[in-house]
Amino acid sequence: MPELKSAKELAAAASKPYPNDSAAYRTARVALLAEEIELRRHIERVAAQRRTLPPGGQPPDYDFLDENGKTVHLADLFGKHTTLVTYFWMYGPQRERPCPMCTAFLGALDTPVRDISQRVAFAVLGRSPVARQLAFARERGWRNLRFYATDGDDFARDYRGLAPDGSEWPALDVWLKRDGVVHHFWASELGGTEDPGQDARGAPDPTPLWNILDLTPDGRGTDWYPKLCYDKAA
Repeated sequence: MPELKSAKELAAAASKPYPNDSAAYRTARVALLAEEIELRRHIERVAAQRRTLPPGGQPPDYDFLDENGKTVHLADLFGKHTTLVTYFWMYGPQRERPCPMCTAFLGALDTPVRDISQRVAFAVLGRSPVARQLAFARERGWRNLRFYATDGDDFARDYRGLAPDGSEWPALDVWLKRDGVVHHFWASELGGTEDPGQDARGAPDPTPLWNILDLTPDGRGTDWYPKLCYDKAA
């Protein structure tokens, strides 16, 4: 692999002022660009390290129900692929409406999942019947995500989607299939890794909502979360 140029060198070479930039702004922006380049390189290193993970544990043969009420197993969710991504969302039968953050995350995936599914399988898992999940999906205008209902709570408990007190937690997991055997590969292990003053978040955070807000002057804020609906004035 060729030796990389320093981030500062790349940033300086790429720097081109926008109309009426002050010298102070351009200096600060170039310094930030160097940090952004370093961040990109770190993300690439972490992704490469993640790909070297050995296969994790073999999951039990959980039952799920598809939209036709047919019982399927985790291995069936792979389809033609050898890698499966699942998202367990907070929409259990006790909830009148789904979690707004889960909704924001899945809403941002409904269109690109058509591209994602060219490489890996993607399935949304919930504790509510699939018909209930699909009714909400259609309300939101989602058309491409595949939904399954957990048959019982063993999966949710085992893979950190359900706490002992019955409260739900989102769970993003990656699975691999080798020689017909399913292994757990990676999980976001969300919660408990955030720093003081931060809300619970992944590392890295896969949520497009937060990634865009992180580009803005006011950032994520400390007292705002997405809602399931907004009035017209909003």
